Amino acid sequence: MELYVGLFITAVLVFICLLSSKISSHLNMPSLLVFLAVGMIAGSEGIGGLSFDNAKAANYIGSTAMAFILFSGAFDTDWKSVRRVFVAGGILSSLGVLLTALIVGIFAWGLFAYLIPEKDISLSWCLLLGSVISSTDAAAVFSILRSRNVSLRGKLQPLLELESGSNDPMAAFLTLFMVGVVLAEDSSGTPMPLAEYWTIFPTFAVKMSVGLVVGLCTGWIAARLYNKIDFDYNGLYYVLGLVVVLISYSLPELIEGNGFMGVYAAGMVMGNSRFVFHNGVGKFYDGIAWMMQVALFSMLGLLAFPSQIWEAKWIGISVAAFLMLFARPLAVFICMVKSSFSMRERALVSWVGLRGGAPIMLATFPLMAELENSSLMFNVVFFIVLSSVLIQGMTVMPFARLLGLDAPLHKAPRMPLSIEETGNADTDSLEVTLPDSMTGRNLVSLELPEGTLILLIQRGEKFIVPRGETKLMGGDVLTLMGGKTALKSALKTLTDDVTQESPQ
Repeated sequence: MELYVGLFITAVLVFICLLSSKISSHLNMPSLLVFLAVGMIAGSEGIGGLSFDNAKAANYIGSTAMAFILFSGAFDTDWKSVRRVFVAGGILSSLGVLLTALIVGIFAWGLFAYLIPEKDISLSWCLLLGSVISSTDAAAVFSILRSRNVSLRGKLQPLLELESGSNDPMAAFLTLFMVGVVLAEDSSGTPMPLAEYWTIFPTFAVKMSVGLVVGLCTGWIAARLYNKIDFDYNGLYYVLGLVVVLISYSLPELIEGNGFMGVYAAGMVMGNSRFVFHNGVGKFYDGIAWMMQVALFSMLGLLAFPSQIWEAKWIGISVAAFLMLFARPLAVFICMVKSSFSMRERALVSWVGLRGGAPIMLATFPLMAELENSSLMFNVVFFIVLSSVLIQGMTVMPFARLLGLDAPLHKAPRMPLSIEETGNADTDSLEVTLPDSMTGRNLVSLELPEGTLILLIQRGEKFIVPRGETKLMGGDVLTLMGGKTALKSALKTLTDDVTQESPQ
């Protein structure tokens, strides 16, 4: 009976989170905040009264969830888009995270000495706090912008996408490194000499390199395995997708690498490779990632005690304000000092450094290690995340508009037709956007090469079934199917000034 009660409660909580995601769009806030709220309401101090205080289980579940979320985000990242900002994004996600952790840690050390001197909080403990909250969650920003049909100009969108996707491995590395430092200090009773902190750099190089190499190899092998294995049942391709994530995350950790870097690299390689069932696997990963977000944030909400979080409000507000107004902007401007981004763009990047679910999940590592004052750290981190999401999340759109960096969001309507590459058809597909010079012509007059088929015409948010007499308009998006040679000829026939083309 207990099993069925647990399954029913889990289903109800997930369903409430799904419904709440619609509310978050109308309230101009990220879904993660609503998911956290659902967990807190269902928790021991909420109306649900559910008790959950197992930090070890929370850490295991949270780490696995983060692996799937990172993989899905990397899978959806277009390398052609982010490679233009690879250097700037890489610096922000590595040096920027390190600087943020260092600056916040030093500030927190002075703050704790002033507010609660009786606890005798060490510098290493405060640097651990800075490490936990050092990563950003640009997905939260994009969800807010999408809810208001707004995007960002220029290279800002890919920059934030790359930074947020690749800075979690760095934050996880710093957190685990500093947990080890604090544990060593607690056992020896003496602070670690500052000179020994330099060991972080060779350790970082080794762990990240191992994670990167394993992830790249796993993604490369997986993409080719999809094209060769030829399962009898299509559903097994999606099961293989689960296996790829678990291997790319666990294998680097087994050989002293960084699993989060491994899973991110594998996702990037697979997402930008061509293999059978690519579209379906991508949608599968997206669904799993959303399921993991619901599980992660609602679980972290259950783990939190609102009364204890409120007790840490003054420390949380102080650190959050320092992080938003000084630490993040300083780190961003240092990292982007030689970049081609304007001062307005740098200002916006410094403000959209929202903290997301990763810091709260990383705060379970000190809890699991049973460090002294680890509950205080968890509560402070939770309050910082809530403050960041509420304040920065609700002001990012007006700030982008004030700086003149907002742009209309071009939403692609849901396609009524899904084309999947299965490996047993010698055809390809292509989307072509017609120039204005095509306005008024009908399909039968195009004289496309033999073997080319027009499957669908997209006009604005509507879709038109193609017929020979269908009149075309500039801006129409034609979905074509045919052999590669025929598609190239069709592309040349349609126009030499194609504004968009992409394989399905």
